[in-house]
Amino acid sequence: MSLKVVVLCAGKGTRMKSEKSKVMHEIMGKPMIEYVYEIAKEVSDKKPIFIVGHAKEQIESYFKDKVEYVHQDEQLGTGHAVILAEKKINENDDVLILYGDTPLIQASTIKKLIEDKKDDTPVTILTSMVDNPFGYGRIVKDINGDFVKIVEQKDANDEEKLIREINSGMSYISGKLIKENINKITNNNNQKEYYLTDLFEILKNNGNKISTFFIEQDEIMGVNSRTQLEDARKVMSKRINSFHMDNGVTLISPESIYIEKDVVIGRDTIIYPNNILRGKTDIGNNCILYAGNEIVDTVIKDNVTIRTSFLEESYVDEKTTIGPYAHLRPKSKLGKKVKIGNFVEVKNSIMGNNSKASHLAYVGDGDIGDNVNIGCGVVFVNYDGKHKNRSIVKDNAFIGSNSNLVAPVTVEEKGYVATGSTVTDDVPANSLCIARARQVIKAGWTAKKKLLD
Repeated sequence: MSLKVVVLCAGKGTRMKSEKSKVMHEIMGKPMIEYVYEIAKEVSDKKPIFIVGHAKEQIESYFKDKVEYVHQDEQLGTGHAVILAEKKINENDDVLILYGDTPLIQASTIKKLIEDKKDDTPVTILTSMVDNPFGYGRIVKDINGDFVKIVEQKDANDEEKLIREINSGMSYISGKLIKENINKITNNNNQKEYYLTDLFEILKNNGNKISTFFIEQDEIMGVNSRTQLEDARKVMSKRINSFHMDNGVTLISPESIYIEKDVVIGRDTIIYPNNILRGKTDIGNNCILYAGNEIVDTVIKDNVTIRTSFLEESYVDEKTTIGPYAHLRPKSKLGKKVKIGNFVEVKNSIMGNNSKASHLAYVGDGDIGDNVNIGCGVVFVNYDGKHKNRSIVKDNAFIGSNSNLVAPVTVEEKGYVATGSTVTDDVPANSLCIARARQVIKAGWTAKKKLLD
């Protein structure tokens, strides 16, 4: 079987009240149309066809050459969109028609549709049962349950308006039938548009068998407004969270936890409320994420504990603890059993195994060995006004509280920097560095100056 996926995404989306293309609005960190694209790639090895119109440059810039494009500069209906795409469809193709603003359709559903398709049924309409069918086209069937027609809301009689099975707009059609019949659609209606649903009537009248395939109501949810965008996000979030819980992750108050689709989480990890996990984040087994973390594009290995911190584009090895109120900025790499404590910021730095910065420190552009202690208030002074420079602190060194390491500088193995030092020269191994002015006491000075009277 040769399958071609056609995605309709040319509409203006005026109800979004946005300069952005409607289908490029994000749901759980991805443009909604990307979910449709991922399904297309999963069910077919052919590039999908995107029918683009309004703000098409945004879609084309995002997907580049991953898809084929058809320009529908004048939006004259769903049938018109397929008319424009007809030249890119081969007779031996089966054609799956999807919509860029219907991101909740699932690949598993499409795969089942393909598996269940019968050779004598060249057309399948995806339908759903809804509680309130108002505004949808109704699926009319005969006494045997066979498809008869689609009746739009405005054309339905009282009996037909009671039908709860509705047309989702998505369909699976023989490419040969599309090529032979799509140009028979007319715009002889009040809106002067070409409707894809008219194709089904033409095919039915020509003796072609048309079947229906039932899908769940949430999978047909279209997004036309900000409210519907949030409705779709809630559905997607619930699916993602349920997937992780089914695979051994404990989510406490999952409705408060935001996890994007590409995030990986290992078994027996516990995630407390108000965590945000984004991008390509990969979390290992047996981790604990207490409340209030945001983690972006970060790899976290097993048995890590994080409290109320922000991690981005970093790597955290096993049994490390972070927070509360810590910040790992991009290109930070922490070894095993590292401790990053309260109000510590790490940027573009490596910290070896068993090293620690327990509180109120800035570690920027540093290479830190194993078993290093970075005291309270330590600052890696990495910027000279023009360039960023690196500091090197080797194994088993000790950096006393309230010290400054002015890069480029190296503290060799077992070097000891005394509290309050500003280090501008390298510290040899096994040496004590004291880089501060000697304390001077002037007895009675305040009384003489009458400063505290």
